[in-house]
Parts: sequence; C-alpha cells; structure tokens
Amino acid sequence: MSAKYCQPFLSLLALLSALNLSCNTFGPQTAEDLVNQARAENVKGDWDGAIADCTKAIEHNPKDATAYFNRGFAKEFMGNRDGAISDYSKAIELTPQYAEAYNNRGNAKANKDDWDGAIADYSKAVELNPQYADAYINRGCARGNKNDWDGAIADCTKAIKLNPRLAAAYFDRGIANEGKGDLDGAIADYSKAIELNPNDADAFTSRAGVKIDKGDKAGALEDFNQAARLKGRG
Repeated sequence: MSAKYCQPFLSLLALLSALNLSCNTFGPQTAEDLVNQARAENVKGDWDGAIADCTKAIEHNPKDATAYFNRGFAKEFMGNRDGAISDYSKAIELTPQYAEAYNNRGNAKANKDDWDGAIADYSKAVELNPQYADAYINRGCARGNKNDWDGAIADCTKAIKLNPRLAAAYFDRGIANEGKGDLDGAIADYSKAIELNPNDADAFTSRAGVKIDKGDKAGALEDFNQAARLKGRG
C-alpha cells in the first residue's frame, strides 16, 4: 500500500497567536476591540466577520501585524490561500520574528502544493522558535509529500521529543514509516496515535491498510470497522 501523506494544519500555538490582541487605539473604538471581535468570530467560524473587523483595524493602523495575521487566518479557512499568503507576508514584513505567521504561510503554500515554499517557511518558523513542535510536524508533512521519508521522520521525531503527547506527530511519522516500507514502525506509530487519540478514525484506517499489507486480514477488518463506527458518530 502506498502511503497517502498528511495535510498541514494550523497548530494550537498558531491558533492562539491568531487570537492575540492588538494594543493600538483610535477614537471611541480601538484596534484592540476590532481584533478581539475578529478573534471571537474566528472561534465561531464567522470568517466574513473576522475579515471585516481586521480590515477596519488595518484601515486605522496599517502597521498592525496581528490584524493582518488574523485576517490571513480567516482567509485561509475560507479557501482564499493567495489572500492568506498576502496577509501573512505583510504580518512578517511588519514583524520579522513572527514565527506563527511563517508557520501559517507555510500551511497556505502547502495547500497550494508549493511544498518547497512551505518547507522554507516552516524552517524559518523553527529557526525563530526551536520549541515550535507543530511547525516541525507541518514541515514533516511537506517533506513527506515530496517523498522525503527520512526528513519527515526526523521532523516528527523532533516534535515528539518536544511534546510526547502529540498524537498527530505519531500519526504522521507512521505515514512516513509506511512510505519508507517500515510496516512494523508504521503500526507502532499508528497504535501510539490511537492510544493518545482513540477517536482518530484516520489512524485506524491507516493502521488497517498496513495490516492488510502484512497479511493480518482479521486485524485490518477490526480497524476498518472501528474507523467506520467513529466516522458514523460524526
């Protein structure tokens, strides 16, 4: 079975950064108020509202990096990747040490299949913040999509060292091990991902595929059935 590699994700750290508040003020309503409103709208999935409020904040203070970041965050979820990249780039221009902006711009590039551009951004993110576990996972995803299985495994292993409770790191490393042909390593990683997140239907499905390759049809059927049950709950 050929491995289907992961898609990058907006990490918790990046999400928290997306919810940061600006401290600039203007008139009776502050830019902080507007970015705070955008934060609440991002949480609710009101992307149009978040974009509108961030745009207002930017109109009053074009140097507010967090407003650009938050607007890029909303645009990415709306599927406007070029718009997201533009906003993240502006946030980086205003705040060159903005590791989360590099990470999220990398995500937008990865979702356009610009793996080299994504890797460059994730690499900058971990250069700025060597403890940024989610950026390592995302870079591993991008490397995996280029069939750089060793690079993907190294990045996921680094993320696990930083945070052993990251189920996604084990899942992604499992995909890389599968791609490399290390079926036992893949099963071990998928199993750890399931231990940490028992509701991950994709991990059960992926482990089932490896079990088929190893001739364990009964084990594969059990995993496929569990994945189906989990997906049925959704």
